[in-house]
Amino acid sequence: MNTLTQSMNHYCPHNRHAIGLIVVLIGSLFCLWLNISLDSWSNGRIVGLSSLTLAILLGMVLGNTVYPSFSEQLSAGVGFAKGQILRLAIMFYGFKLTLTQVASVGMSAVMIDALVLTSTFLLTYWLGTRWLKIDKQTTLLIGSGASICGAAAVIAAEPVIKAEAHKVTIAVATVVVFGSIAMLLYPFLYHLGWLQPWLNAQQYGIYTGSTIHEVAQVVVAGNAVNTDVGNTAVVTKMIRVMMLAPFLLILAFALTKDSSENGKKLSFMNRVQQVKVPWFAFIFIVVVLLHTWIPMATSFEHSMVMLDDVLLTMAMFALGLTTHISAIKQAGVKPLILGAIMFAWLIIGGGLINIGISSI
Repeated sequence: MNTLTQSMNHYCPHNRHAIGLIVVLIGSLFCLWLNISLDSWSNGRIVGLSSLTLAILLGMVLGNTVYPSFSEQLSAGVGFAKGQILRLAIMFYGFKLTLTQVASVGMSAVMIDALVLTSTFLLTYWLGTRWLKIDKQTTLLIGSGASICGAAAVIAAEPVIKAEAHKVTIAVATVVVFGSIAMLLYPFLYHLGWLQPWLNAQQYGIYTGSTIHEVAQVVVAGNAVNTDVGNTAVVTKMIRVMMLAPFLLILAFALTKDSSENGKKLSFMNRVQQVKVPWFAFIFIVVVLLHTWIPMATSFEHSMVMLDDVLLTMAMFALGLTTHISAIKQAGVKPLILGAIMFAWLIIGGGLINIGISSI
């Protein structure tokens, strides 16, 4: 009971967090408003931007200009947003998905998602660490973003990887750049007729959902064909999101040391005992199950989705505030090269996986 109380208390903000959280909340609400307004002002021509992207960009601008002068007063609240609020946001992400939606696209979509996720992550890790010699943390974050659900996966993996803020920002940048290109390229290729010989409209939706980085980008690429394709694409994408919990658990196990302090090899069970289980990811699965089995008022679901959007945006804004441009410059172009290679893999390799599974 004491452990449970301590855990709950850990997620309750205290007086020292107040000022920083207020600033982060104001910044995130502004980004949410700006995202809606940009779409309205441009009559929908500005596509693919999200409040998460705007939040990290605005946060970085302020973080490298104004924020350092006030960091002493704000750092506690900003740190709370990057940590506890981030975990809450991942938990509430479950209100965006039900198992009924999963069943609607069939087992082939689940298999395709699993194969794309696994192959993309492993290939990213091998190329990043072995060939490009990028540091392990940055490589793992880029792999998480490319293989699962973009920025949300990057920031969900951060507590497990324990990465520095600028490395998270670098990984998010690859998601934004190459996910936005994919969002525009996929419909272009489909309307040119280059994809039809291999994929029908339904299969194109699964291909889009299984290989494009961000949920918002999938929405654009799918609906560019028609609404039904858009729905298939989004459901396929959300299945990838559901795989976040087991992915983080496996990642946590992989990152545990395989030897003790005296250099002695540890058994499998001893390594399992060392794993710090990312409980927030499994609570996300519980929320999905509750959302599936318990009837909920539409107004409540809508409110929870809006709350989750605010929490995710707060986490990204806080991340931007603590990201130093000098550290990003120091990382060089290698992370972008890795992101570009994985972008090509998702198009070609992901396409081959889709065609192969669909033909079975």
